[in-house]
Amino acid sequence: MPELEAVIGLEVHAQMNTKTKMFCGCDNDAFGKTPNTTVCPICMGFPGTLPVPNKEAIAKAVRASLAIGCAVASECHFDRKHYFYPDLPAGFQISQYDFPLAKGGNVHYDIIDASGNTSEERSCRITRLHMENDAGKLSHYGNSTLCDYNRAGTPLMEIVTEPDLTSAQDAVAFAQELRRILISVGASDADMFKGMMRFDASISLKEKGTKKLNPRSEIKNLNSFKALEKALQFEEKRLRDLWKKDNGPLKNDITVGWLDDEEKTHVLRDKETAGDYRYFPEPDLPPLEFDTKELEKVRTGLPPLPREEKKKLSSLGLTEAEAQQLSADADLRQIFEAVLAKLKDAKRTSGIVITQLQGFLNAAGKTVRQGPGAQAMLDLVEAIENGKISGSKGKDVLEKMVETGKSAPEIIAEEGLEQISDESALETLVEKAIAANPKAVESFKKGKAQALGAIVGWIMKETKGQANPEKVNGILLNKMKAN
Repeated sequence: MPELEAVIGLEVHAQMNTKTKMFCGCDNDAFGKTPNTTVCPICMGFPGTLPVPNKEAIAKAVRASLAIGCAVASECHFDRKHYFYPDLPAGFQISQYDFPLAKGGNVHYDIIDASGNTSEERSCRITRLHMENDAGKLSHYGNSTLCDYNRAGTPLMEIVTEPDLTSAQDAVAFAQELRRILISVGASDADMFKGMMRFDASISLKEKGTKKLNPRSEIKNLNSFKALEKALQFEEKRLRDLWKKDNGPLKNDITVGWLDDEEKTHVLRDKETAGDYRYFPEPDLPPLEFDTKELEKVRTGLPPLPREEKKKLSSLGLTEAEAQQLSADADLRQIFEAVLAKLKDAKRTSGIVITQLQGFLNAAGKTVRQGPGAQAMLDLVEAIENGKISGSKGKDVLEKMVETGKSAPEIIAEEGLEQISDESALETLVEKAIAANPKAVESFKKGKAQALGAIVGWIMKETKGQANPEKVNGILLNKMKAN
C-alpha cells in the first residue's frame, strides 16, 4: 500500500454581527428567542416580497475580505441557490456564485505545541469570500422535526479555502486564527456556542509526492473546533481503511454527517455539484459596485491583525501563551494596555489581568465584557499602588468585583479593607510586637535577620492583614537596629 497523505479544505460560515438580517429589518440576534418570533414575510420567503441588502453587512464582509488578503471585486452579483429542504422556506438561498465579493487571499497561522509555543508557521490560501443569508434551524425529536426560522435570513460570510491543509490539527489551527481575525476587525463575534461560526470540511487522500486530487468526502455542519478535529481524524482513518480495502481512493465525491455523541461520521449522499443547485442571477438585487479608493481607505483603517499583536506583546517579555491569549481577545487586551500604561511592568500586569482577572471570570462563567472594564481595573491598581490595600487584598477585591459588579473603592469602603498606613499607629503596633516576641528579638540580635518575619507576622495577624507590610518592615528594621 502506498504512503498516503490527507488533503483538506474548509468552507467556513461566519455570522456577521449586524443588528438586522441580511435582506430585511428583523433582529439578527435570534439566540435564546422564542422560536419563529424574529421573522417577517421577507425572511420567510413569502411571494411578492423584495429583499433589501444590509449595508452594514456588506461593509463587514469587505473588512473581513481585506483582512484575509483577498482582492475585493469592483463588481459582485447575488445569485439564487436552489434546494428544497424544510429549513429554507423560499426554496432558494440568496448567495453569490460566478461573481463573489472577493477572491485570492491568504491566512498565516501558527502550529502550537504542547508547551504553548509555536512549532511551525504555515499559511492557507483563500479561494473566495462571498455573502449569503442563512437557513432556519431544524430540531429532531423522535419521528418529528420542528422548524425555527429565527435564524433564516441571518447575514453570513462563506470563506472557502484551497485544499492546503494536511491534518486535523492543521485545520483547527487555521480555523482558530481565522476566527481571531474576524473578531479583531469587527466582522463577526464568531461565538461558537451560539452557532455563529460553522464548518464544512472536505478531506481526501492522495499518494505522497503526487499532485492528483482524488474524490473527497465533505463533512457537513461542524459547530466547534473539537468537532472539526475529531470529525477529520475519524474520516481520515475511515478513508485510509477504505483505500486499503478497495486498493484505491473513493470512486466519487460524497457528503457525510458527523454524529457528535457517537464521534463518528455517516454517509448521507453523493456530493452535490453546482448544477444540482441551479444557480441563476437574483433578479431582485442589482450588482454591487466598489470604488478602489474607498476600498483602500478601509484597508488602511484595519486594526493590526492578531499575529502582529502577538509579536508585539511577546516583545514585552510575555510568554507566547500570554501573548496569544491577549492577541485573541481585544477586550482583554484593552484592559491589559490600560493597566500596563499605569504599572510600566508587563509581567506584573499579566499577573493581574491574565492570571487573576481572567481566572476569576472563568470561574464565574463570565466573559471579559461582563466583568470589570479598563477604568474599574485602573481604580483597583491605583488603590494598590497608593498603599490603600495590599496586593493580596487587591486579589480578594478583584474577585468580589467580578462577582458583584461593584467598583474597588466601593468594596474597600464597605468591607473596611483599607490598609493602616499611618506611621504613628504603625510605630505603636511595632513596639507592641517587639514586646510580645522577645525570642524573635533575641534571634535577630544574634544575626538571624529572618527572625523579623515572625514579628511582622504577629503584626499582620493582629491587624487582620491590614497593616501596610512595606511600612511595617521599614519601621521595625529601624527600631531593631537602634536597640
